[in-house]
Amino acid sequence: MRGMFLLLLFCSGGASSAGQERDQAATIHVEVQNPSGPVAGAQVTVGEISAITDDKGMATIVITPGVFDITVSHEGFITGKTSANLAAGQVQEIVLELQPNPTIEQEITVSATRTDMRLEDVPLRVEVIQQDDVEEELMMKPSDIVMMLNEMGGLRVQQTSPSLGAASLRIQGMKGRYTRFLADGLPLFGEQVGGLGLLQIPPMDLGQVEVIKGVASAPYGSGAMGGVGNLVSRRPGTKPSYEFLFNQTTRGATDFVPFIMAPLSSHWKISLLGGANLQQENDIDRDGWADLAGYTRGVARPRLFWDNGNGRTAFITAGATYEDRQGGTVPAAVLPATGLPYIEALDTRRYDLGGSADLVVGKGYIIALRGAAVAQRHHHLFGDVQEIDQHESLFGEASVRHAAGRHTWVAGVGLDRDTYDPFDVPQFKYAFTTPGLFAQDDIVVRSWLSVSASGRLDFHSQYGLFASPRLSALLRARKWISRFSVGQGFFGPTPLTEETEAAGLTRLQIPLPLRAERGRSVSWDLTRSLGPGSYTVTLFGSRVQNPLFVERDTRYELINLAEPATNVGVEVLATLKHGPFSASATYTYVQSRDTENGRRVDVELTPRQNLGLVGIWQNENSRIGVEYYYTGEQRLEANPYRSRSVPYHLVGLLVEHRFGHVRLFVNTENLTNFRQTRFDSLLRPIQGPDGRWTVDAWAPLDGRVLNGGVRLNF
Repeated sequence: MRGMFLLLLFCSGGASSAGQERDQAATIHVEVQNPSGPVAGAQVTVGEISAITDDKGMATIVITPGVFDITVSHEGFITGKTSANLAAGQVQEIVLELQPNPTIEQEITVSATRTDMRLEDVPLRVEVIQQDDVEEELMMKPSDIVMMLNEMGGLRVQQTSPSLGAASLRIQGMKGRYTRFLADGLPLFGEQVGGLGLLQIPPMDLGQVEVIKGVASAPYGSGAMGGVGNLVSRRPGTKPSYEFLFNQTTRGATDFVPFIMAPLSSHWKISLLGGANLQQENDIDRDGWADLAGYTRGVARPRLFWDNGNGRTAFITAGATYEDRQGGTVPAAVLPATGLPYIEALDTRRYDLGGSADLVVGKGYIIALRGAAVAQRHHHLFGDVQEIDQHESLFGEASVRHAAGRHTWVAGVGLDRDTYDPFDVPQFKYAFTTPGLFAQDDIVVRSWLSVSASGRLDFHSQYGLFASPRLSALLRARKWISRFSVGQGFFGPTPLTEETEAAGLTRLQIPLPLRAERGRSVSWDLTRSLGPGSYTVTLFGSRVQNPLFVERDTRYELINLAEPATNVGVEVLATLKHGPFSASATYTYVQSRDTENGRRVDVELTPRQNLGLVGIWQNENSRIGVEYYYTGEQRLEANPYRSRSVPYHLVGLLVEHRFGHVRLFVNTENLTNFRQTRFDSLLRPIQGPDGRWTVDAWAPLDGRVLNGGVRLNF
């Protein structure tokens, strides 16, 4: 790790003195800290002048005006470096936080908070999946990011359509529509990812994944009332890189993913991601209905990067996704209730274009420009019912960022445009335009206390004006770290929910105009580092007013509930790294409740308890990983067989070995071979009011799956 330090810089006016010579000098007061307190005996060097810090970690140097490099060193710590431009008579105070020399550690910078700070310095809690973990998950499921997200504590990828395999991401019990997904800070997947969006994002080109849990409307607007996921792409280096992955599973899935990165010149670089994916239909329980939908998919995403070397950067990207997906009855099979075949299919064509630029102007002001456009067309077939729709979104944003003393602030304006045109059910057509203003100020109050305050005003064309404030704080005390956050946000409802995307809109009724959902969340966490281990406990809660609810038992309606939906819970995370071994344990307890038909009940398909254990041994050429996951009971809706699910256990095993430029891998998921259809049929005895022939998926439908493949790196 290089240059891990926290720089706090603020300037006061020129210091007065008795003589002309002193008036022409500049004074620097340097305070040196580490996570445990002041650092005494550190050597501070400014230009050619050095001083040693006292018992309070303080050193003062008087020097002639000019631009100087400042270096702070002490045995056992990483050397801290910065620079300062000193004017005559100026008094400047600098606080440097030195970090202990690590064994093997990588500095992580997060961009989801807009200030590009180190992960450990961000007041708002951001959880990061690093590239090593991304590559591990890549060998388990190279076609999409679902498994990678599902294994993070507090996150649950819920299958929303058993017929087609669609899924949504729930953060701390919040419905998937409240989560906003970004790619390099851009909404390249639209305002709402949708049920199949997560299944169409290959992870091959990801450098890290950043997740903000809880209300994040203050920085990101309407679609972030439950949280934000930011997928950060890998950046090309100074040499070309060529990677190819081929994967095959025992359930008939075939994946080929190429990824190329190369410099074009000293300022221009390029990357290209491709993907070709095939999945055969699988009727695992042999009842004539496909437990795994079949699909063919092609993905392409080029990126172009520019860096002039003087603080100005830009990148532009485009993407195209083609997918044809089919489920329902398999060939030559019929529904037992009708004696007729029933095909459910969805063809997707999605195109996107996005770009961003960072420009340094004046005295350290950074102007950031971002924009994106997405067009998506669906052709959905529910038996003999056809629904074709066009979904488009536009996004633009301009902001300015500046670091001044103890403050790092951001302010800007943004515009979101979201349109939906369902040709066969035009009564659900909508077009929303939402301009917004936002601001954020991250303040280093003391070396042990940082605060982040942010706010946003959105002017929704349908639902009106909304204010979304958020306050976060970071406290340090020796090896203890604690974060607190509270925020408020909103969501502009549409006819598209997890349930309506799975069943379609043809039969849907909306008896009353929908009202905007308003949410508040609070979280507090405490982290303790002890030797090679780190342990975190997080308490969280949220409350949503006017929550949307889809009635499916006796009728098919979309309404706002009168009573609020609430989520309260706790997360526990423990990680351990020692030599070639690493292990992690996650436990989540969440009580997610709403009021349906006058009764306070658990939200459907939301288990109160989840547990995950992961152990990995690896060296330069080999990796062996073992995983165990437990999922507790879930309340079920519109299920004629049971009202509560069965708890289940899943075990996975991964083995990888490198031979030069070739890596071979074998992975097994669900070694216990647990399947929902071992308990009940996936098919309903009669068609539901929403038109569906299946119950909800509350457990795996595919059973034990073995995959293996080869990855080439040049």
